[in-house]
Formats: sequence, C-alpha cells, structure tokens
Amino acid sequence: MPRIRPTTRKALLTLHLVTSLGWLGTDLVLLTLGIAVQRGADPAVVYPVTALVGTVLFAPLSVLVWLIGVASSLLTPWGLLRHRWVLVKLVLTTVMVGLVLFLLTPNLRHAGVVGAALPARDRADLVIAPAVSTSLMIIATVLSTYKPWGRRPAPRPTRPRSPLPHPVDHGVMVPGSDR
Repeated sequence: MPRIRPTTRKALLTLHLVTSLGWLGTDLVLLTLGIAVQRGADPAVVYPVTALVGTVLFAPLSVLVWLIGVASSLLTPWGLLRHRWVLVKLVLTTVMVGLVLFLLTPNLRHAGVVGAALPARDRADLVIAPAVSTSLMIIATVLSTYKPWGRRPAPRPTRPRSPLPHPVDHGVMVPGSDR
C-alpha cells in the first residue's frame, strides 16, 4: 500500500466529505422536487429542473464520490477490502452509482422532456428513488462514523501437509514386529 503524507490524506478526506455532502444535498433537492410535484407543483416547470440537477450535479457527484472513496481507501491504511465497513460502503456506493447513471438519470431526463405528461407511476418513482438513495447515503455515513465490525480476518497461509505420523505402540507387542 502506498503511503501518503498526512496533509494529503486529510485533503483527500476533505474532498470525499465535500463531494459526499454535495451528493446527499443534491439527492435531497431531487426528493424535494419530486414531493413538490406530488403535492401539486406544476410538473412542466419542476421536471426540467430535476433533469438539470440530475444531469449536471447528481450524476457527476456520484461518480466523483465513488472515485475519491476508492482512491482514499487504496492510499490510506483503511484499505479497500481490509475492513468490513469499507467493503459495505464500497458495495452500497457502487450499486447507487450504477442506479444513478443507468436508471435515475435517464428517468429524470425523460421527465424533463415530457413534463406534465409523465404517468403517475413514473412520478412516484421520482420520489421513491431519491428517498431510498438518501437512506443509503445516511447508512454509509453511519458506517464511516462508527466503523463497525472491525477488520476482516486475514487469509490464513496454507501450510504444506506433513506426512502422517507413525502409529505409536506404547510398549505393546505388535504381531509381526521385530520386538
């Protein structure tokens, strides 16, 4: 594992915190906009804004958070696979980034284009997705704060097999022996 100076490590941590908070804040904005439409705001006005926020902020921030998190774990003593909480965060973040890039962002763009013609089921998805995402980000934050579960067990080195020991007769005369 490469060692980095403490000031570089702190700068990387600060960058990870800033981008993560930006991602969470943007997610809360998307949730707020989705709820606003459910409560009667004009979808022809709100959905183009959600498409802009999702495309310009949310998607790029999700990728940045993932990249900076992976770099941080690889360049610091935490390691990428050394601690269970880091591994869980990596899986959560990877899944969320995939969902953001391949599901939510296209849905936000579609909603921005069709506006008020978006079906009610799709409108609900634009509330549910940011609500779930916000919950997962809060879980990731709790994992980072409390660092539960400790280290993963180190892989056990494989030892070469020794030959089976000879049976001990404990002084008993074995038939056919030279004793």
